[in-house]
Amino acid sequence: MDRYLLEDFISRHYGAEPEHLWMRYPSFAVFRHAENRKWFAVVMTVKAACLGIKSDAPIDIVNLKCGRERYPDLIENVGIYPAYHMSKGQWISVMLDGTVSPKKLKVLLELSHKLTQNKQR
Repeated sequence: MDRYLLEDFISRHYGAEPEHLWMRYPSFAVFRHAENRKWFAVVMTVKAACLGIKSDAPIDIVNLKCGRERYPDLIENVGIYPAYHMSKGQWISVMLDGTVSPKKLKVLLELSHKLTQNKQR
């Protein structure tokens, strides 16, 4: 799934529209919950080297919250890295180049959405 399909899916499925918060980084889009304003996905174009890949080629990624328990296992998967520019113990960066299946990406997106929503009392 590429970034445009992902952004469209997020908008349709979660009702969240992309917010472009940084003029310097117009390709960065934040998606957040309406009720608590917490981020659950950040779509970006970064240099591959930002993820430790030996390349300066631009790549599209999405940062998703995964929680401390799942983090060690997830970063062992091809196409999933410690999060760029987020808490590396709880967030991951997922490549949006087809390396990670759309099904797995949607599962990770749902997990991030649940982990960042308001807690039930």
